[in-house]
Amino acid sequence: MLRLLRIRNLAVIEAVEVELEPGFNVVTGETGAGKSILVEAVGLLLGARASADLVRTGEPQATVEAIFQDGKDEIIVRREVTSQGRSRSFVNGTLATAGELRELAERLVELHGQHEHHSLLDPAHHLPLLDDWAGLTAPIEPLSLAWQAMRVLREQTDRARMDGREKAARLDLVAYQLGEIVKAALKPGEDEELAASRQVLANAERVQRLCEESYAALYESDQAVLSALAQVWKRVAELAAFEPKFADQLAAREAIKSQLEDMAFLLRRYADEIDASPARLQHVEDRLALIERLKRKYGPTLPDVIAAGVALERERDSLTRSGESAADLERALSAARHQYLALAKRLSSQRREAAATFARAMEAELMQLGMPRTKFEVRFTDEELSEDNWTARGIDSVEFFVSPNVGEDLRPLARIVSGGELSRMMLALKTLAIADGPSKTLIFDEVDAGIGGAVAEVVGQNLQRLGERFQVLCITHLPQIASRASTHYTVDKSIRGRRTVTSIQRLDFGGRIEEIGRMISGRSVTEPVRASARQMLSDKAKGKQKAKGESESL
Repeated sequence: MLRLLRIRNLAVIEAVEVELEPGFNVVTGETGAGKSILVEAVGLLLGARASADLVRTGEPQATVEAIFQDGKDEIIVRREVTSQGRSRSFVNGTLATAGELRELAERLVELHGQHEHHSLLDPAHHLPLLDDWAGLTAPIEPLSLAWQAMRVLREQTDRARMDGREKAARLDLVAYQLGEIVKAALKPGEDEELAASRQVLANAERVQRLCEESYAALYESDQAVLSALAQVWKRVAELAAFEPKFADQLAAREAIKSQLEDMAFLLRRYADEIDASPARLQHVEDRLALIERLKRKYGPTLPDVIAAGVALERERDSLTRSGESAADLERALSAARHQYLALAKRLSSQRREAAATFARAMEAELMQLGMPRTKFEVRFTDEELSEDNWTARGIDSVEFFVSPNVGEDLRPLARIVSGGELSRMMLALKTLAIADGPSKTLIFDEVDAGIGGAVAEVVGQNLQRLGERFQVLCITHLPQIASRASTHYTVDKSIRGRRTVTSIQRLDFGGRIEEIGRMISGRSVTEPVRASARQMLSDKAKGKQKAKGESESL
């Protein structure tokens, strides 16, 4: 569960902090107020790509922090993005990679953004959706390994058929390229570390001055903070003799002193360790230039260059290997092909068995979402794919077919559905995907795209039911959905000191009446509109959990 989200200097948000509740949380507000930035902030915490454009104009960096509750464990995640586009991530205070954040995301959060609607229109996404629902991800791993083995043997067989002259020419090229990469002795993440070092070295004088001034302010100057704190604690100790509540403050003094001393020593050590010589800066520049040249040849990224070195080494070994004839490799390839096909056909059979059940489950969910007569079908390509089209996922090609209206033939989903129907189909798929999964925070960014009226009411009911089993956070423009939430927040944008400032407020019952009234009629909220809003909230509350919390500016 996502318990707390704190954002600083991200896009139009200067500083907000929001505590989320279990159940169905909803966020509303005018278009452009900054609602979707909340989703973007969570995405950053979970490994999404960062860029300098995300940082608020004029600020050195943006920061997003969150506290997740995972069973009995508390997980604190922090992401910093500088105005130069660099980022750092921390999990429970320890540096973490983007890959580690994505692994964490798979366990804690299911994020459904606006762009995901259109992924349904691409049949290439249909097979993974079926596999996820049917629990067939485990058989894909050995199948993928068999496919990789078959592909390597096919490449080796092709190379074995080369004549001697062609093989020698290829071996010379491979040896040259491999030598170039090996000589560079590249390390993962080295380009980012060097870029950060260059930034420090290029500003070494200023960095050292800031460290020295900060150290002096803490430790050495006549008005040093640590010396002044000693006098403060002495006075607080005297106060504690009169007022016991100050004793709690005294208990924290050693920890505060220790933290400030650690900071002071870090500042001094960091300043001392900076090698600001022109030779050091030149070395960093030369190393970066070498890495950039290798990226252009073998990249585009440093991991790509390192992977290219591994592949070249494997190819060199294959080209120089003796004693393996083309016939030997043909036999090995035939065996690998047989193993792959056995696994692929077994998986294909399991998929076909699951497809009919999946289709019926989708129809049931769509009925709940106001599409009661929809027919849904998973269709497999009857013709067996040629070997060139085999993939790590197998030999199947599937596409979703749908008929939203009675009497209409089933047709490819991409050619049939409207925007509102597409939104509901994605919601149905998400609901099915998590039905038997572990408890996660489910985030829906404007799942109401293209819908309204009675359809919005049934979507709201569905999200409310999800909120009874999971923590749900939904951004919406529709009062029918907002009125179903157990906790309601509103986002507002204003001008303060010639700058745009976004704030978030948690609403009590009265605040919800005003906000839902605004969503119904616009800015002019009359008494009849308030009565309608009050009725919507009253209908939702019957037999359901009452709205929580008091109005507070966050």
